[in-house]
Amino acid sequence: MRLIAIETATENCSAALFVDGSILSRCENAPRGHAQLILPMMEELLAEAGLSLSSLDALAFGRGPGSFTGVRIAAGVAQGAALAADLPVVPVSTLAALAQHAVDRTGRAKILVALDARMGEVYCAAFSAVDGLVVTVGDERVCAPESLPALEGGNWVGAGSGFSAYGDALTACLGSTLSEVHPGLLPEAVQVARLAARDFAAGLRAAGRVLSGERSR
Repeated sequence: MRLIAIETATENCSAALFVDGSILSRCENAPRGHAQLILPMMEELLAEAGLSLSSLDALAFGRGPGSFTGVRIAAGVAQGAALAADLPVVPVSTLAALAQHAVDRTGRAKILVALDARMGEVYCAAFSAVDGLVVTVGDERVCAPESLPALEGGNWVGAGSGFSAYGDALTACLGSTLSEVHPGLLPEAVQVARLAARDFAAGLRAAGRVLSGERSR
């Protein structure tokens, strides 16, 4: 399987090329440089692998939630490139990509993601790892930090900028269910690529819809 993935919903701008389980990637923390960086990143990866866009099986993108502008860049680039190369598109939740990053970083299996949605709210979702890849536990939602869904059991890992913006409220709400927190962790296209490869193999390939409730940044 060959696919290229992009993720621009947060400060990170990243692209990853997945070829039969091996991954090449580019990532740069550039909050206002996504539009200028993402296409050259994709071109560099394809050139390094000696591949063309049309030789791939699919194109994946982080569908948000996140920065309004960043999500629109990823969706537009992915859908435009896929149309030009006649490729299917695989949308991947940015929250899932961040959860996967937390699993990869910590080796833990239960992740609560909270991204700062501004205006006193967070984008949040709970995930568990199955065979090393995350699946959602419940729904993704936008809510106040004090209104997070209850988590079953303990040893949950918190990840995302919501823990920087609303750390006291989140930890008060979650209490002893949290064992550690990684507020500076960001999603990257590497995780989008791995999740997209799984989803593509399962037949999930369609244009994505951004989670409602995004904040313009």
